[in-house]
Order: sequence, then C-alpha cells, then structure tokens
Amino acid sequence: MYNDRPETDEIEIDLLKLGQILLRKAGAIIAVTLLAAAAAFGISYFLITPQYTSTAMMYVNNSNISVGGSFSISSSELTAAQSLVDTYVVILKSRTTLEDIIARENLEYDYEELYDMIESGPVNSTEIFDINVTSPDPYEAERIANTIAQVLPERIASIVDGSDVRIVDYAVVPSERTSPSFTLNTVIGALAGFLFAAAVVILRYLFDDQIHEEGYLAQTYPDVPLLAVVPDMLAEDGGDSYYSRGPASAGRPRRTGGSGQPRRPRTPAAPAPGREHGREQMKEQEKEGAGHGQER
Repeated sequence: MYNDRPETDEIEIDLLKLGQILLRKAGAIIAVTLLAAAAAFGISYFLITPQYTSTAMMYVNNSNISVGGSFSISSSELTAAQSLVDTYVVILKSRTTLEDIIARENLEYDYEELYDMIESGPVNSTEIFDINVTSPDPYEAERIANTIAQVLPERIASIVDGSDVRIVDYAVVPSERTSPSFTLNTVIGALAGFLFAAAVVILRYLFDDQIHEEGYLAQTYPDVPLLAVVPDMLAEDGGDSYYSRGPASAGRPRRTGGSGQPRRPRTPAAPAPGREHGREQMKEQEKEGAGHGQER
C-alpha cells in the first residue's frame, strides 16, 4: 500500500508488502496465466492459417573472361557482385516481373498480394541471395519460387549489361509449416496473462485507500495517538454478528447448548388436566363459603 504522509508528497511503495500480496494472490495469477496460454494455443491452432515457405537460391555472376579463355575473378568484382544483389532484388519484386510470373502460373493473386508473399536478400553477405515464397499451400510456394528462379535471369540479363544470375538451388516442397509457432505463441500468451494478472493485483493494492490493520496507522502516523478501534460489526462466518442478533442482545453473550448450538427459548408447558380441574373446584368452594357467611 502506498504511504501518502501529510508532511510530504512522496509516495512510498513497500516492495516486501507488494511481494507478499503477489504471493497471496499466486493462485489467481497462475490460473490467469494458464487460461491465457490455453487461449493463445487455441487461437494459433484453430484460427490462424498455417503458412509454408519454399526457398530457391541464386548466384550473382559478374566475372570477366580473360584473353586466354580462362575466368579471372578479382576482389573488386566480388564486391561489385555483392552490391548488385540489392539491385537484383528490386528487379525481382518489380511489377513487370511479378505480373509475368502471375501470367505464367495462372495465379489468382494480384501484384500486391504476390509482392507480400516474396522475401529476398543476400546470404551471409555473399554474392548468393535467396528467394523465399510463403503461401498457405506448400506446393504453390514451391511452384512460385522455381518460376521466379527461371524468369529472373532473363529479366536481369535484359536490364543489366555484363551481369547475369545463375541458379544455385531449386526450391522444394516444404514439409513443415513456417508459422504459426504453437510453442512460441503459447509462451507469449502465458507471459501476457501473467503480466496482466500481476498488474491488476498491483494496481488494486496501490490504489486501495482503505485501512485494513492497526499497525498501518502506527507506522504511517507515529505522532498521532490511536484512541480507539472500531470492531467489524459483520461477522465473517455469518453466524454471530451485531445485525443477526439485534441491537438489544448485541451486548449479551448467546447461550449455547452442550453441542455448541444456540439454545432454543423455552415455551410454557400446558397445565395438566387434573390440576386445572382441582383449581376450579377450590374456586367454587370459596364462592359457596362466602355465600354462607353473608346469609348468617
């Protein structure tokens, strides 16, 4: 609980008390964490469409042929080949190239959709770059990646003079999904649930302005004497309380039987028939005696 003392405007947070509150609410926090993890797994398994990625690899060739007929590759040519990778990636994802691929494979995607399915970049800062195609259909991803590998060298040769691209590795049908990752999503969901539950517990604790214990007053306001403590008028067990017994009997202890249960009030017993008949006869005799006395 934060301590807002009257002489200062500083807010003090008792970390030990905060840790005790979290431990006290550990059951609820764990329950929320498990529910969030289960929800994340269910969403990943039932609602998210699996995606598959197929990859083709290509090599940027920028070597010159010497007079003797042998290939001579210098370091400057390798550097130039690496710098050309970014240029070839731009040509790969151009509208003309992608529309040519759509027409050849008779795809149902437009340019923007196919653009988002393709990722390309250099491999470990070399003159080799890969082409990654992601699709919900693994066979479609493999087919599009191999079509790009066949179309791209022709496009680059028609645009960039003295440089071409060669296929290093063809794409294959992926056997495992790329996304979603059930394990990763479940862990993220559990972490989010834990943080949410802990945050709720901490915020309720920090913004609680009620006084729950006598020691808080003595610690927070040491210069103010404690005159009296008002007891809780409602019993927690719902049995013996001020409002259940009534104001008249609130100050008297309740009588209980031997089993600990409240003793029922006694009801007056009905008079026996013989005694009642005897009393009536005595009254009649007294009336007769009183009559004889008056006659005398």
